[in-house]
Amino acid sequence: MIYPLYTAAFALLTAGYLPTALYRRLARGVPLNLRARLGFDGPPPTGGPSAWVHAVSVGETIAAEPLVDGLRRMYPELPVVMTTVTETGARVVRERLAGLATHRFFPLDFPGAVRRVVAAIEPAFLVCMETELWPNTLRIVARRGIPVMIANGRLSDRSFRSYRLAGRFLRPMLDDVRVFAMQSEEDARRMITLGARRERVFVTGNIKTEPRPDAAGSVELWHRLLGLGSGQRVWIAGSTHRGEEEVILEAHRAVRDECRGLVLVLAPRHPERVPEVLSLLSARGWPAVRRSELPRQRTREAVIVLDTVGELAPLYALADVVFMGGSLVEVGGHNMLEPALRGKPVLFGPHTSNFREAAGVLVESGGGIVVRDGAELTAQLKRLLADARLRETLGAAAAEAVASRHGAVRATLELVARFLRPGDAT
Repeated sequence: MIYPLYTAAFALLTAGYLPTALYRRLARGVPLNLRARLGFDGPPPTGGPSAWVHAVSVGETIAAEPLVDGLRRMYPELPVVMTTVTETGARVVRERLAGLATHRFFPLDFPGAVRRVVAAIEPAFLVCMETELWPNTLRIVARRGIPVMIANGRLSDRSFRSYRLAGRFLRPMLDDVRVFAMQSEEDARRMITLGARRERVFVTGNIKTEPRPDAAGSVELWHRLLGLGSGQRVWIAGSTHRGEEEVILEAHRAVRDECRGLVLVLAPRHPERVPEVLSLLSARGWPAVRRSELPRQRTREAVIVLDTVGELAPLYALADVVFMGGSLVEVGGHNMLEPALRGKPVLFGPHTSNFREAAGVLVESGGGIVVRDGAELTAQLKRLLADARLRETLGAAAAEAVASRHGAVRATLELVARFLRPGDAT
């Protein structure tokens, strides 16, 4: 009885969201992909068993890259089908995983849509990145004997509170998952508290801490692509949200008085906000240029606004200092491990509940610094940009702290081999 009630409630929520989705489609050009998400559109069926990997959006998709590569090596006979919810995630799959995986949109969690997508994919198993728990999807997949893994699982404070409200409804849904590969001991404890069987929960670490070597000469290439002058300093504000850009611009204005020629690369978390950010820059008298318009002539003072997908992580390689957004406003922060992996000192605000462990590791190592407001952001930027040796010391500490946590991909693939063997429906 509970599943029909859930489906009815989900239908009401979907109908309630439709006006917002239509507005985003008409005003911002964000595709609905409704036919695909109902299972009526997509590439042809695979014609045999596949490995199904699901990632919501850009961050999860990029994190899944080494996992997809590992699955192809383990099971060369299984083509990989990757599903995403967002169009930007789809773009990453098509551009960065071409030849490794084909893309479909994840179905809306209605029984009919799920059955159509499952029939097209014919999954031998399903790996869901982070904590994607869709009741109808998990139930239908489990009833067909298809094992499911939650990989790189995490439970933020907000998610944990929300899931606890589901009470007894959550336990049978968690029973439909064969194995949970969680990022930390705290994530594992929370998953067990919600009702997952203890023997199915493992701590594998965070896949996002795995090293991804940048192409040789990438820093020089980025300097040319962005039209940077010789010796120009760069700081990057990554994954920013509304309410943070104003603070960042004020800090940039103050720091440029002491660091002439300093370049700011501003990367809004959601690409559809780029026009809004450009309008903000124009209203404040800042010259700006989109990354997609480069290389071309630009003024040395122009702020570079990142309007492309999948370039932020490699861009960190050319930064002197990085600020990670979503942390000065109550969003919960974003992945500060990517710049740390590249040996950069990382600044972030106090709101890091989504990456509490990562933030703690970086602060403890000295490679990460908490800035509580614009004044502290400005002060730390001035301090770091004035001292190359300090930047090098803090960046090395950040990289070393992250390196000590490598091995998550290997541990996750070991659990895949142990629990998700194709054809094993035990």
